[in-house]
Amino acid sequence: MLAMNFRGPFRVRADRNMPEPQIEHPEDAIVKVLRSCICGSDLHLYHGLVPDTRTGTTFGHEFIGEVVEIGSSVQNLKVGDKVMVPFNISCGKCAFCKQELYGNCHESNPMATAVGGIFGYSHTAGGYQGGQAEYARVPYADVGPTVIPDWMDPDDAVLLTDVVPTGYQAAEMAGIQKGDTVVVFGAGPIGIMAAKSAWLFGAGRVIVIDELEYRLDFVAKYAQCEAYNFNSIGDPVVFIKTQTDSLGADVCIDAVGCEAKGNLMNTIMGTKLLLQGGSTTALHWAINSVKKGGIVSIVGVYGPTDALVPIGNVVNKGITIRANQAAVKRNLPKLIEHVKNGILNPKEIITHRVPLEEVADAYHIFSRKLDGCIKTVLIPPTA
Repeated sequence: MLAMNFRGPFRVRADRNMPEPQIEHPEDAIVKVLRSCICGSDLHLYHGLVPDTRTGTTFGHEFIGEVVEIGSSVQNLKVGDKVMVPFNISCGKCAFCKQELYGNCHESNPMATAVGGIFGYSHTAGGYQGGQAEYARVPYADVGPTVIPDWMDPDDAVLLTDVVPTGYQAAEMAGIQKGDTVVVFGAGPIGIMAAKSAWLFGAGRVIVIDELEYRLDFVAKYAQCEAYNFNSIGDPVVFIKTQTDSLGADVCIDAVGCEAKGNLMNTIMGTKLLLQGGSTTALHWAINSVKKGGIVSIVGVYGPTDALVPIGNVVNKGITIRANQAAVKRNLPKLIEHVKNGILNPKEIITHRVPLEEVADAYHIFSRKLDGCIKTVLIPPTA
C-alpha cells in the first residue's frame, strides 16, 4: 500500500510498497484512511528529536477512516462505518482509562512509565504504525474510534482526533475563571485552538505569543485575541508583567514544547546537542510570566530525558502546573456539539490539502513554515 515512510531526520517519502495492516487481535479494526494530518508533534520526529524513532515508521496520529475489517470481538463498529480515531490508543479497562486518562493507558504502552500508546509516534509511544497511509490498524476498536455524524464535514472530523481536543484540554486544565487574562505561548494549530477555547471557559483577555507574523495574523482573526511577536516586544516576561499591572497573567499555556525559539542556550542544548528533552524556553516564559498562585497548563511535547526547568520559581510563586496528553475520547461528545452548533469551526485552520503521494513536500512546507502553512491535511488516493 501507499504510506509515508520515515528514512531518518528530515527524510520521509511516499512508499508504495509498505505492508498492509492485518488484524492482529480480536479487538482490532482495519480502516481505510480518508484524511490524515501532519501535526507539529510529527515535526519533532521528523527533526530527529524523539528517541527510538525507527526507520520504516509511518507517522500520523490524526486520522479518520472507513472501517473495512473488524476482529471477532469488536461489537461497537461494523464494516462501512466512518470513524474518527483519537490519537490515544487506550484499552478502556485499565486503572487509568477508568479515570478517563486515555492518554495514560497502562495496557497500550506497557513498557513506558508515563504516556500510553500513540499512533505513529516512535517506539517510546508503543511503536504503532500511523495513519499517513491508505490503511491503518486500530487496536481496541471498541474504545477509541467514534462514528462520524452524517452532518459533519470530514475536514472537521479529522481535526477532532487531536488538534481541537488538545487545544480545548489546554484551556480546561488551566482552570480559567471568568475575566482571567490567559497567555498562550505558540500560534501553531494547538495554540490557536487553546486561544479559541479559552473564551469558552470565561477568559476576559487572551494573548498569544509567537515569532511568525503570518501565524500571529491568523490567530488574531480566528481566535479574536491579541497577538504579539516575541522578537518585537523585548523580554516576553517583562512585557506580560507590563500588561497585567505587574502581577503576571492569571493563566499561561505552553503550546510550543521542545522546539521553542527565543533563547540561544536552550535551543543549542535542547535541539542541537540533545542534552535535555528539548528547548524549554516557552516553559520558562510561562512559569515566570504567570502570577503568584497562578496556573501553568502544558500541552507542548517534551522528550523523556531531563529538562532544565526553574522549579524554584514554581515553588516560591505557589504555581499550579497541569499537564497531560489530551484524553480525546473524554471530550469528544461536547466538542462534537460545539462543532454542530457553530461554536467551533476546526476546518477553518486548514491551509493545505495535499495528496499523500506528495507527503515529502508537505513535510518540507510545514517544517519550514512556507506558503503561510498553518495545518496540512493529507488525502490518500483511495479516499
